[in-house]
Amino acid sequence: METIYLAGGCLWGVQAFLKTLPGVVETEAGRANGSTNILDGEYDGYAECVKTIFQPEITDVQQLMTYFFEIIDPYSVNKQGIDVGPKYRTGIYSDNKQHLEAAQAFIDNREDHAQIVVEVLPLRNYVRSAEIHQDRLDKFQNDYCHIPQALMNKYK
Repeated sequence: METIYLAGGCLWGVQAFLKTLPGVVETEAGRANGSTNILDGEYDGYAECVKTIFQPEITDVQQLMTYFFEIIDPYSVNKQGIDVGPKYRTGIYSDNKQHLEAAQAFIDNREDHAQIVVEVLPLRNYVRSAEIHQDRLDKFQNDYCHIPQALMNKYK
């Protein structure tokens, strides 16, 4: 098993989508690369993200990137859907250098690479989100999600 952290705006929909993908065995809502390890208080520089544990023999980082780019606007800075602010930025984070290289290669090989603003950075820290955010759309199906419903069910 390998782990990568994907930030694609509001984590509720990102988690709901990622857990439907082939080879993804576990997801967890969280925050990446903030300056604190607490959930209380003001925004601390984090990006809402989904910790994604996957089987590399079934899917790899390149394939995960293909799926991920279906649900994000890779040209948007600090905004996905109606959610605006730095915590809604897009990014790929990992403590595995090969994951970051594969993610960057995916971006660099796209014709639109010069317009893409998705961060590709080492994971500095990660904090699990509160329980109410874990699998949120399973618990509250009518909550807002910026990902079109057709994509949410595409890989089920």
